[in-house]
Amino acid sequence: MKKNGYYSSGEFARMAHVTLRTIRYYDKQDILKPSYVSPAGARFYTDEDFARLQQILLLKYLGFSLDDIRKMTIDDSDYHFMLNSLDVQLKLVRDRIEQMEMVEQAILDTADMIRKEHTVNWSQMLNLIHLTGMENSLKNQYQDASNISARINLHSLYSVNHQGWFPWFYQHCHLTDGMKVLEIGCGDGTLWTENLSCLPRNISVTLSDTSSGILRDARRAIGGVDPRFSYTAFDCHQIPFPDESFDLVIAGHVLFYCDRIGDVCQEVSRVLKPGGLFLCSTYSSSHMREVSQLVQDFDDRIVLSAEKLYEKFGRENGAGILSRYFSSVTWESYPDHLVVPDAQPLISYILSCHGNQNQYILDHYKEFRSFVEKKTEHGFHITKDAGLFLCEKVTNLKKL
Repeated sequence: MKKNGYYSSGEFARMAHVTLRTIRYYDKQDILKPSYVSPAGARFYTDEDFARLQQILLLKYLGFSLDDIRKMTIDDSDYHFMLNSLDVQLKLVRDRIEQMEMVEQAILDTADMIRKEHTVNWSQMLNLIHLTGMENSLKNQYQDASNISARINLHSLYSVNHQGWFPWFYQHCHLTDGMKVLEIGCGDGTLWTENLSCLPRNISVTLSDTSSGILRDARRAIGGVDPRFSYTAFDCHQIPFPDESFDLVIAGHVLFYCDRIGDVCQEVSRVLKPGGLFLCSTYSSSHMREVSQLVQDFDDRIVLSAEKLYEKFGRENGAGILSRYFSSVTWESYPDHLVVPDAQPLISYILSCHGNQNQYILDHYKEFRSFVEKKTEHGFHITKDAGLFLCEKVTNLKKL
């Protein structure tokens, strides 16, 4: 017997303009399971299932394999998840449009050269091959953008400090007309999009990241026509700028991801002008500790980070590392904590972490969601212990 608010497989397929065979195949592949299966084995779907189907069909259209789609989608129709998913999908579509425009131009240039020269320009052909192979990187770009969005979203929704992390960080930059600024590991450019109205008119800001996809997100968010910004992809272990190029270098939650922190500090010191400042943020061992305890209570095998990043570069040891390369190293704490009354943004944050959580959560997602809903029912308190080091360039770099 059909339940109210549920659609049979055939009705669901017709409403979505896909074949019944497609719906059955997604069910068999564990990509889109029915919300209800009757004792007789009849499968039924709900309006919420359309959100997941939309995500699946778009990713399939963009060229992702079913294995990729299975890993990249979650069976949750909460509006937080839906908005985050749609936002990241939009970025992915724009990446694909930009990629195809570059492919189109490369084809036109290559064909034009053959017509004019009656020969093949092999450097152009190699560029065309490279462009048409770019789709392999889109999955990682999608995941990176999704993770960044989930982390920022939790803090923006539930931080007790209403100033916000990025306005607070910007306040410590003390930017003035004529300054030259470099940000390494800029992410999606939120530091700048949240403070554009305060930014001096006569300033030069170079944004960098190792991912060209992330830089495209930042450029779109800021607005590609803003002449104050330039974008360069590079590894911060080797900064491709001359000595004494910048008045300020920024690294927001970046150094603990670097393999050789000392080399990065040495490079930052090299490109800073005399008296220039290096602002780098991090957190302590107590930061977000309640989240780790939460997932451990659900399954003690879960580790949200494969390594304790604060042990590489954190509040406790950061000054000792930085004082070898900079003088007047001081710490500024960002006063804040979180009170989370809603499970979904917290779950998104947890799934965005770099640990093994997906291995133990995704197959028990509904159980985990119910567990987190109970924990957040009366507001879930989360400690925040983050801040930044303010470092002045030394005149003579100490020898190691």
